[in-house]
Amino acid sequence: MPLRTLDSLGSLAGKRVIVRCDLNVPLKDGAITDDGRVRASLPTLNALIHQGARVVVCSHLGRPEGAPDARYSLAPVAQRLSELLGKPVAFALDTVGESAHDAVAALEDGDVAVIENLRFNPGETAKDDAERRAFAEELAELGDVLVSDGFGVVHRKQASVYDLAEILPSAAGLLIAAELDVLDRLTENPERPYTVVLGGSKVSDKLGVISHLLPRVDRLLIGGGMLFTFLVAQGHNVGASLLEADQLDIVRQYLKTAQESGVEIVLPTDVVVASKFGADAEYVVTAADAIEDTPYGASGLGLDIGPDTAARFAEVIRDSRTVFWNGPMGVFELAPFAAGTKAVAQALTEVDGLSVVGGGDSAAAVRQLGFQDDQFGHISTGGGASLEFLEGKKLPGLEVLGWQ
Repeated sequence: MPLRTLDSLGSLAGKRVIVRCDLNVPLKDGAITDDGRVRASLPTLNALIHQGARVVVCSHLGRPEGAPDARYSLAPVAQRLSELLGKPVAFALDTVGESAHDAVAALEDGDVAVIENLRFNPGETAKDDAERRAFAEELAELGDVLVSDGFGVVHRKQASVYDLAEILPSAAGLLIAAELDVLDRLTENPERPYTVVLGGSKVSDKLGVISHLLPRVDRLLIGGGMLFTFLVAQGHNVGASLLEADQLDIVRQYLKTAQESGVEIVLPTDVVVASKFGADAEYVVTAADAIEDTPYGASGLGLDIGPDTAARFAEVIRDSRTVFWNGPMGVFELAPFAAGTKAVAQALTEVDGLSVVGGGDSAAAVRQLGFQDDQFGHISTGGGASLEFLEGKKLPGLEVLGWQ
């Protein structure tokens, strides 16, 4: 059965439409530092407003552990949503209590309300099916139908993502449909050469996607903290750099499998090694097989790919027709160690084909480094969901919407 989309719900004029968005944005001192996920929700919300629906937006933010916590309030998100929509957005001070019911009851056709953080209620993320279902039943009282549009949470079996979609007539929003279209292009007959760029801190976070994609890609570029486990697997010393020793045998098998199947794994030839972790650290560029030969010896920390590697990665990316990137190349939050990530991002903007930034830290990095969303083919709103999809896993928040 195909994914149920907005069209399957018929006319939504006058209906209370709960929209499960992913508005889990970063906050600093109560201000949103990256509104990418809020902007990504706009096409679906505007479509519903145009139909004359009474829109009830819900989302989680952070990990408040099942109780109200002012640090994780969606109030700043409701304010930003109002600015982007160009119209008032009501804000309820609870999820399923009196304030939420009053806010929804006051809606007229085309109006929008945001209810408070779903995770202020322990039922949202409960492992117990009955507890989760009970919370979903309370949420269902706020709406007539559900539009699920939070791609970043479709890999989670949570009340607003899974159970609510079973209780109410439900369909995917425009964002989820767009995300799936891009992921389908990455998995079904992608244009070649097909290159996957993986970074981030740990190999263990990427085991599934490496295993699933190795037979499907032409080149695999490895950066970030995970590169050091690959270097040790090749017999090199990496000083005090991040190392997952328990993954070495698996990495060696990846290298062997890639060689046997004709997949090129491109590893760094040089790295940026620092005296400590910090923006004020001393650092040098050295060959990837000579990390302990730096002035910092065995205490040296690899914190970014080096300039030669960045140039090589950029060349491979620009020569590709399909590129998927997940995970920064270094500690991009610290200026001395952001060059590798910036070089990869720049190369993705120059791809003659499909370039996909796989959400999470990668999406945060490109925006922090000054790139605009429209410079890339697609910036995913769900890093974890994208990876699990590319691993071939079943995602409960999609299955409940008919996706197979």
